[in-house]
Amino acid sequence: MIENPVSIGNATCGRDGDLLLIAGPCVIESDSLTCDIASRLAEMAGRVGSPLVFKASFDKANRTSIESFRGPGLAEGLKTLARVREQTGLVVTTDLHSPEQAEPVAEVCGIVQIPAFLARQTDLVVAASRATTRHGGVINVKKPQFLAPEDTRHIVAKCEQAGSTRVLLTERGTTFGYGRLVNDMRAIPLMQQTGAPVIFDATHSVQLPGGATTGGQREMVAVLARAAVAAGCDGLFMETHPDPDAALSDGPNMIPLDDLEELWTGLLRIREAVTGSAR
Repeated sequence: MIENPVSIGNATCGRDGDLLLIAGPCVIESDSLTCDIASRLAEMAGRVGSPLVFKASFDKANRTSIESFRGPGLAEGLKTLARVREQTGLVVTTDLHSPEQAEPVAEVCGIVQIPAFLARQTDLVVAASRATTRHGGVINVKKPQFLAPEDTRHIVAKCEQAGSTRVLLTERGTTFGYGRLVNDMRAIPLMQQTGAPVIFDATHSVQLPGGATTGGQREMVAVLARAAVAAGCDGLFMETHPDPDAALSDGPNMIPLDDLEELWTGLLRIREAVTGSAR
């Protein structure tokens, strides 16, 4: 049976659990910048008093243009994430793209993330499920933009049949026509019916796909995040960067790092108003 709530480090995510925040830059641009962002996020989590998981990608394999920056790759990226974990004490997460990456990623990351475009790749889901089970981790599967929320039950079933009961689902919008993602907040309770806690990805939800590079409406991140917490999500996923306009990936939809704490604090107030507790 799928665990709910799921223990992640010193926190719990799910029924009567903490409002988990998964945050960090879109991609590992450099070891020093990534560690600096992680340190600032750890300090922020201490001030806010709420759990945070650090996220950064070692490879952006789904870039629109072949010329776009992808990251340092698996080996160097995992070294950076291991350093973040050791220096900050934060649980770390990253996304993977092929089954053979599952074992090395699960050795370092407390949460292994399946990208939305790959969530129906059975071999990848099974490999990640088995690896996280071996290492005591969690698998986080992003709902594909083309998938109805209730159909995520099939993804959860694959994870469970592969031996993983520690599963998160992430909602990140649904493709509507060309160049738009639409968020139907009914997706949150519908996905929760699978038994898994549901995370809301507030930054990828404001992407504007299409063109030479993907655009975004950064000003809408807070709007969607507040709506998702009011709708009962179990956690939030938000990418952040000290200077999003200079970021090497997904800058248009990332939150400036200096703005994150105020938003996070406000979201916890909404959570308290909805549930009677910030947990």
